[in-house]
Amino acid sequence: MTTTKQEDNDAPRVELDREPTSELAGPLVTQLPEVAAGGLPVGTRRLSRRTIVARRFLRNKTAVVGLVGYVLLAAFAVFGPSLSPWTYTQIDQTAFLKPPSEAHWLGTTQAGRDVFALTVEGLRKSMMIGLGVAALQTAIAATVGAFAAYYGRLFDKVALWVIDLLLVVPSFFVIAILSVQTGGSRGSVLMLIVLLAGLGWMLSARVVRSMTLGIKNLEYVTAAKYMSVPTPRIIVRHILPNISSLLIIDATLAVASAVLAETSLSFFGFGVQAPETSLGTLIGEGQRTAATYPWIFLAPATALTTMLVFINFIGDGLRDALDPTSKSGGRA
Repeated sequence: MTTTKQEDNDAPRVELDREPTSELAGPLVTQLPEVAAGGLPVGTRRLSRRTIVARRFLRNKTAVVGLVGYVLLAAFAVFGPSLSPWTYTQIDQTAFLKPPSEAHWLGTTQAGRDVFALTVEGLRKSMMIGLGVAALQTAIAATVGAFAAYYGRLFDKVALWVIDLLLVVPSFFVIAILSVQTGGSRGSVLMLIVLLAGLGWMLSARVVRSMTLGIKNLEYVTAAKYMSVPTPRIIVRHILPNISSLLIIDATLAVASAVLAETSLSFFGFGVQAPETSLGTLIGEGQRTAATYPWIFLAPATALTTMLVFINFIGDGLRDALDPTSKSGGRA
């Protein structure tokens, strides 16, 4: 290394006597990763939206607790009757209003029926009603809302008129009157599911309609229309998948709403009728003797509260997992 001076500049200039070595030049050289045909680096794969949502959901510990808890409750409702030596219709003539014992794990009612067997059957019926109402209600809301927005004009006006008309109908009294007519028949639970779903889809349909109005004019929907794709197929294949996050969240929350509605109706004697039973029926029966014979009330009330808590945990987890702006699920 030598130092020279220029005549018109007093500052020294440093000149290198040799070329930079490979040790010096090495870190300055950056190798770009090989890019595959799809635009991704070699060795990586594109994650589907379903995989991303599942990962975000599983990172949410509260949501996982809710899912595991709800699955355990469902398993208990399905296999619980085989654990008890009593059925929910059997009457023990020697045990009326008996506290929990070895013979009756959760005690008996004033009619001599086993509280454990009744709670298992009530949990099973309430779960059936909640899931059935949620599935049917979401299907009706998605169909009516999407078709009304897609067709527009007269179809949309008629659909909105029907929705507004049903919103002012006192659904509680209609369900109460019709459910009492079925009595304790075998189809009473199915009738209750149809009534709750038939009078609970209107608000969800309005939301689906609003979201469909923003989707139906997008390029891929217009392209499918010009390719003469049938309208039902366009709605099912191109529109509904893009609002699936709303439908999933709505269905999850509808489970809790349906269970609460059934419990309220059964509590007042308008829901599931004897000899059938549900959590609402048991709570209504046990609240009269809650102070003196608390085991009749505590068992179904605990099952109902636990189920609703787990459902809310799942709903919150799905909402955060499906919302790309939420940070609770972490990065995919």
